Amino acid sequence: MANLEESFPRGGTRKIHKPEKAFQQSVEQDNLFDISTEEGSTKRKKSQKGPAKTKKLKIEKRESSKSAREKFEILSVESLCEGMRILGCVKEVNELELVISLPNGLQGFVQVTEICDAYTKKLNEQVTQEQPLKDLLHLPELFSPGMLVRCVVSSLGITDRGKKSVKLSLNPKNVNRVLSAEALKPGMLLTGTVSSLEDHGYLVDIGVDGTRAFLPLLKAQEYIRQKNKGAKLKVGQYLNCIVEKVKGNGGVVSLSVGHSEVSTAIATEQQSWNLNNLLPGLVVKAQVQKVTPFGLTLNFLTFFTGVVDFMHLDPKKAGTYFSNQAVRNAGESLEPGRPRLHHLSDSKNVFNPEAFKPGNTHKCRIIDYSQMDELALLSLRTSIIEAQYLRYHDIEPGAVVKGTVLTIKSYGMLVKVGEQMRGLVPPMHLADILMKNPEKKYHIGDEVKCRVLLCDPEAKKLMMTLKKTLIESKLPVITCYADAKPGLQTHGFIIRVKDYGCIVKFYNNVQGLVPKHELSTEYIPDPERVFYTGQVVKVVVLNCEPSKERMLLSFKLSSDPEPKKEPAGHSQKKGKAINTGQLVDVKVLEKTKDGLEVAVLPHNIRAFLPTSHLSDHVANGPLLHHWLQAGDILHRVLCLSQSEGRVLLCRKPALVSTVEGGQDPKNFSEIHPGMLLIGFVKSIKDYGVFIQFPSGLSGLAPKAIMSDKFVTSTSDHFVEGQTVAAKVTNVDEEKQRMLLSLRLSDCGLGDLAITSLLLLNQCLEELQGVRSLMSNRDSVLIQTLAEMTPGMFLDLVVREVLEDGSVVFSGGPVPDLVLKASRYHRAGQEVESGQKKKVVILNVDLLKLEVHVSLHQDLVNRKARKLRKGSEHQAVVQHLEKSFAIASLVETGHLAAFSLTSHLNDTFRFDSEKLQVGQGVSLTLKTTEPGVTGLLLAVEGPAAKRTMRPTRKDSETVDEDEEVDPALTVGTIKKHTLSIGDMVTGTVKSIKPTHVVVTLEDGIIGCIHASHILDDVPEGTSPTTKLKVGKTVTARVIGGRDMKTFKYLPISHPRFVRTIPELSVRPSELEDGHTALNTHSVSPVEKIKQYQAGQTVTCFLKKYNVVKKWLEVEIAPDIRGRIPLLLTSLSFKVLKHPDKKFRVGQALRATVVGPDSSKTFLCLSLTGTHKLEEGEVAMGRVVKVTPNEGLTVSFPFGKIGTVSIFHMSDSYSETPLEDFVPQKVVRCYILSTADNVLTLSLRSSRTNPETKSKVEDPEINSIQDIKEGQLLRGYVGSIQPHGVFFRLGPSVVGLARYSHVSQHSPSKKTLYNKHLPEGKLLTARVLRLNHQKNLVELSFLPGDTGKPDVLSASLEGQLTKQEERKTEAEERDQKGEKKNQKRNEKKNQKGQEEVEMPSKEEQQPQKPQAQKRGGQECRESGSEQERVSKKPKKAGLSEEDDSLVDVYYREGKEEAEETNVLPKEKQTKPAEAPRLQLSSGFAWNVGLDSLTPALPPLAESSDSEEDEKPHQATIKKSKKERELEKQKAEKELSRIEEALMDPGRQPESADDFDRLVLSSPNSSILWLQYMAFHLQATEIEKARAVAERALKTISFREEQEKLNVWVALLNLENMYGSQESLTKVFERAVQYNEPLKVFLHLADIYAKSEKFQEAGELYNRMLKRFRQEKAVWIKYGAFLLRRSQAAASHRVLQRALECLPSKEHVDVIAKFAQLEFQLGDAERAKAIFENTLSTYPKRTDVWSVYIDMTIKHGSQKDVRDIFERVIHLSLAPKRMKFFFKRYLDYEKQHGTEKDVQAVKAKALEYVEAKSSVLED
Repeated sequence: MANLEESFPRGGTRKIHKPEKAFQQSVEQDNLFDISTEEGSTKRKKSQKGPAKTKKLKIEKRESSKSAREKFEILSVESLCEGMRILGCVKEVNELELVISLPNGLQGFVQVTEICDAYTKKLNEQVTQEQPLKDLLHLPELFSPGMLVRCVVSSLGITDRGKKSVKLSLNPKNVNRVLSAEALKPGMLLTGTVSSLEDHGYLVDIGVDGTRAFLPLLKAQEYIRQKNKGAKLKVGQYLNCIVEKVKGNGGVVSLSVGHSEVSTAIATEQQSWNLNNLLPGLVVKAQVQKVTPFGLTLNFLTFFTGVVDFMHLDPKKAGTYFSNQAVRNAGESLEPGRPRLHHLSDSKNVFNPEAFKPGNTHKCRIIDYSQMDELALLSLRTSIIEAQYLRYHDIEPGAVVKGTVLTIKSYGMLVKVGEQMRGLVPPMHLADILMKNPEKKYHIGDEVKCRVLLCDPEAKKLMMTLKKTLIESKLPVITCYADAKPGLQTHGFIIRVKDYGCIVKFYNNVQGLVPKHELSTEYIPDPERVFYTGQVVKVVVLNCEPSKERMLLSFKLSSDPEPKKEPAGHSQKKGKAINTGQLVDVKVLEKTKDGLEVAVLPHNIRAFLPTSHLSDHVANGPLLHHWLQAGDILHRVLCLSQSEGRVLLCRKPALVSTVEGGQDPKNFSEIHPGMLLIGFVKSIKDYGVFIQFPSGLSGLAPKAIMSDKFVTSTSDHFVEGQTVAAKVTNVDEEKQRMLLSLRLSDCGLGDLAITSLLLLNQCLEELQGVRSLMSNRDSVLIQTLAEMTPGMFLDLVVREVLEDGSVVFSGGPVPDLVLKASRYHRAGQEVESGQKKKVVILNVDLLKLEVHVSLHQDLVNRKARKLRKGSEHQAVVQHLEKSFAIASLVETGHLAAFSLTSHLNDTFRFDSEKLQVGQGVSLTLKTTEPGVTGLLLAVEGPAAKRTMRPTRKDSETVDEDEEVDPALTVGTIKKHTLSIGDMVTGTVKSIKPTHVVVTLEDGIIGCIHASHILDDVPEGTSPTTKLKVGKTVTARVIGGRDMKTFKYLPISHPRFVRTIPELSVRPSELEDGHTALNTHSVSPVEKIKQYQAGQTVTCFLKKYNVVKKWLEVEIAPDIRGRIPLLLTSLSFKVLKHPDKKFRVGQALRATVVGPDSSKTFLCLSLTGTHKLEEGEVAMGRVVKVTPNEGLTVSFPFGKIGTVSIFHMSDSYSETPLEDFVPQKVVRCYILSTADNVLTLSLRSSRTNPETKSKVEDPEINSIQDIKEGQLLRGYVGSIQPHGVFFRLGPSVVGLARYSHVSQHSPSKKTLYNKHLPEGKLLTARVLRLNHQKNLVELSFLPGDTGKPDVLSASLEGQLTKQEERKTEAEERDQKGEKKNQKRNEKKNQKGQEEVEMPSKEEQQPQKPQAQKRGGQECRESGSEQERVSKKPKKAGLSEEDDSLVDVYYREGKEEAEETNVLPKEKQTKPAEAPRLQLSSGFAWNVGLDSLTPALPPLAESSDSEEDEKPHQATIKKSKKERELEKQKAEKELSRIEEALMDPGRQPESADDFDRLVLSSPNSSILWLQYMAFHLQATEIEKARAVAERALKTISFREEQEKLNVWVALLNLENMYGSQESLTKVFERAVQYNEPLKVFLHLADIYAKSEKFQEAGELYNRMLKRFRQEKAVWIKYGAFLLRRSQAAASHRVLQRALECLPSKEHVDVIAKFAQLEFQLGDAERAKAIFENTLSTYPKRTDVWSVYIDMTIKHGSQKDVRDIFERVIHLSLAPKRMKFFFKRYLDYEKQHGTEKDVQAVKAKALEYVEAKSSVLED
């Protein structure tokens, strides 16, 4: 029952809640309510909570104490309802809302828009203008706390956190809605707001409809003076007014706001207040009716009853009220505090009523004050009593507070700090650094410790930081400018970095500037690159002006203010800090990208050791970092600096020793110019490098004094972290700056040799340390690598030779080991995989885990020889590392290491100064035993003693790396005074294959070339062996060769005195009278020109180049030659192993062929042939094998020749080309060189005539070589209608008529194709010769040849079956064939006359079929291959296997021949190469297959079933059968002829293409394929030429075909040409074609090749030139949308509509909308369509496109909506039918059966509606 009553309250309890005189409406209905007290005793009568000054109407007949308590129950949120009018008191005034205190501790909020309509209007104006209005006051100026206001509940909501929130309105329209104009009476107290200022007063909005309220200026004067401080009233000001006069039935009301009148106003009966319009806040006289402990019941205004609850009684008189006492309700004051129920205890369930008895004492905390009740609100909850902060006012900036994470948003993290308090941590303050994903670190509900940055209690704004450094900082905080005393050090954070310095912020919005010069001790030109926003920094205050709120700061801290408090390490133990400059031992904790995190022992203080500080050697840092592991201990590590609790360490030996030796100045006062200091590169700038020293001081080395060399880029010379020596040049103590020099000339560190050795020793020791780290690892591979040292020998197996000539080996001590020899270290040896080789280790790369080895013989065969310390040796550089090189001593082959630098700063080398592998150097040994490193230690002599490897021109770089004779590199710095022609005496020092090195007087080195030892050199001997080491020789100086370029220098050349004298000991040149000496120098190129082709020269073999396959020889010291392998010998044995036949140094007689392409070498030949002429024998290489044709062979120097199958051998074979593959070497006889084409023969009777081998098949070159009756072998050419063409020689073809082919004559000619494939070897007898007509008639019959029948006897069985199977269709065929036969016979007669045709025409039928069909496999060639491979297969392939689809067409015939097609017969027209329609730019990357025209497919006639059944016996055939068979055979032959002319055949050469384009000159696809063919071979010029030919050839009527070629040419120029060539082609194309098409094509080409800028420019040109063409606008729009430039596309549409005629507008708009759908924003596209269709609703085409697009891109709902709209349009029935049909189709496809039925129903409805209209 109770529940029912709550849902549907009974009787007259329609309660309009008006606390504070919010009256309950009541009608005196006697017994209606009586039962309710009993029945509804459980019901809480929420409506009767009566707040102060509220007189609630009561009807009471019966009462108990319980009901009495219920009557006086106080107001709660639950009892409020929308529309209730309440008196409130302003508690807080904010910018945009008022907080109103309501009775009984409740509170509500009034939004700024709920003051009055006039005020809201003004606010809107301000927002529109975007600038403040002068006469608009803010809320804090209109309202003040403590003001009483009448309000109405506008809404009740629930906040995000589940609290109920009461929204109120002060708008008079809402508050006074209950009053009507008629009800207004003088003396009434109303509230209103000023709505406007008039001349004589103010218009006041009192919210009563139809009433104008006016406040005269006179009446307002007192109020303005007393309450408004003399200021005029403003719009929105809240007033309590008394109605003075009422005119015109309430139409006009005059008001007064006098204080005395308002305060004495009392509501009287005369004002006729009734229950509906009673307002809160009225003062009434009332009589006490009843007194209870819970309050009073009062009677007032005659009819009304109200209640006063105990909270609103005057406490002093609380016990003295009695019935019938007259009271006046005024604002009584009541002081006791009142805790809410949920504030009695922390736990929800432990409320114990017994504890709260009168007289008990409790500890409580005031949490709020209710102005309306004049009551303090208390809390007894322990958590609140003990809470740190209760209000925003309690929180001070700089305080550390704890909170709970509420949520993480993009604008920061919200943290709950107290009951009602939340603070924001901005993104910048979530950590010391900027966090990308804070949600990974902080989770909702986490406890966090924050520091308050700013607290504004008025705005309830709390900003906090989570930066660890700020929270943990022990330094004093700055919360106001007065706190900032000069010299104070504190932490702040950077909020802005500008070029003039950094702005640092502290707490409470206090901020200061760090000027640029105070940013660092060193000059920082660009602070934005060094500092970042949000960075926590430690600053010192320089000065502060609190009045101006200005503060100057510095990052340069003089000294730590409180070193004891400053944490040096995270786990620092009781003041066990480490000091800067201290040496410590550290333990590696973990590796990071930039270095090692370590713990300083023994106290485990965390520190960081950067990679660059692990070593003085730049390359060793990463190496040590790679191999050090967590747990490793490093000794003697230097503490460089400590800041912000981070200790920075350094392990550079140079810095450690500096600090130990006390040579490191601690402050600026100790530094003076001229000091030499050791430091490291801190940062590199364009203008110089900053150097830091161990004490933390730093200076700048400007670019000018950074190096003795010219500095282009500072970063080329030094790297960050590098150790350097610096000399102080300038000190500015005031600014604490110094300038440094890093020049080697300024920073000498003593003897270069000693420094060099020291650096090398240190580097190798570190590498040894790395090896010991590696040997502790578990991996066997790593341990093995650690044990490997340079100089060790290994026996390895070659795994592979790489393209660059280097060799990879396997077979090392462990399987996965990578061992490599570079091309240089292969030493020119010929190696093959699987070969075993002995190698020597040069170096082990400990980072890449690779071993570098060498095959050089003098290294592998080291000589054991005693070495002296300090002795000087010539050496050859074998391997280069970053900081040292490994070289081998020339005499012994020992490996020695020497440092590449002799100073810490000596790091930059120009390219010309860099050492190269193979270069000669002079070394002074410092140790004589290899030691653990495996290397001798040495120091390099002066750079002048270096000898270069000969530098070559690019054209020569193909040559294998040449080894320089190290002996020639000795003493080259010694000047000599020799001149050409001088006689000298010297001692032979060493002998090399092609030269001898001689030591002359004064230690000068000379050289005698092998060509200058003997006058006549016998072939095969080595002249250098005539001289012995140590022998004294007399020689004549014949020239001087420069060591760098290896060229002769003229005697007048300034460098001549530094050359190597070239000597001669030839007896003829030693004679006194010898004067033919060359005193001027001729370049080798000039000398080479003096040699004539065919001339014989003597040359000396230097080496065999395995890669390039040629012998390298020297004719004279400066003239080199090459002998290609194929010109070295005619013997295959020699060519296979040239190294066995030719010895290095051997003299060879060679014939000059001519200079090679680079003009720096002579090309020579040892075979005596220098020119390929008729009758010569030469060696060549097979390039291509053409089936049934022969070979293409290439010779050195680019000559090409062909070999026919008749010249393969003296004896023909079934498979003449079987043994030939490309790259095979063949010995060829040159038959002819006519027309620059070499015709060759491989017959041994030609190439080796002396062997006199038997010639089984003689050469037949013409009909003259044939005699009648002769038996000859040859190859089947082709099957023709009148017989078989039989090839007897390269250009001789005979004919065997069918009667002479076989004893059986099958009716199906396919059997001939099958059993006589092209290229089949047969024997034939010559029957007749006709020399005049060049005819040869042959016979294959067994009777003539003595060989078995060419067609097997098993064919007979097939023939009878064929007879039986004959159909009418075949008979019809025969009639057609007879016509053809007559035609063929005529043709045959012509054909017979032309049998002997050595011209190209005759080659046509001979060409292999497979080739002509574009490589497609046809059945004939299939069976031919079966025959060739002699494998027993089925006689033929079944129809299913026959995948070939061929099309035949015959030129020159009037009508097409019928082709027998299974299962149906079809007439096929002669096919013509189709036209190519290119809608867009032609893409060159498309495969040619995809461009092949699709032609009508035709099957072949097939007899696979018959073919598969072998025949048992031969049956005699009747004449008729034979006739039929003959016709069939002829038809088959004609079909084969057709096949040869098949246009579907893929062309393979330029000739093929020429033939094709001749037959179809107007087909652009053929021309384009021809161009593509050239482009595949990257022959751009040829492709251009083809395009030009095409443009000339294609008929002028074929505009599209021509355009296709132009487009292709544009494509070609775009991809391969220049911008200039493209522009030229484009301009021509525009002249010859429709310009618009060309423009559009070029734009497409640009867009596809991503040249967007050019495309954009072209479109702009087009828009000017073709502005009336809508295609251009649409294309441009699409182009922009594809580039995601939607805004630009929208502008293009606007421009298009301005330029195009209006009739085009709809189409263009629709097109742009389509483009938006496809490429842009679908919503915008819809908007465009909707807009267009609203203007043109009957454009069905636009509707149709819209529907299509929505189906494609929209949802089903969208599609259905559009259909629904369309079918309700009033269009023609025909069009409506179209849309209904589309709708139906759509629903059938996407909808359910129900949807389909619905559409049908709608269609029916439409039809009925139409018909009814017609009937009407």
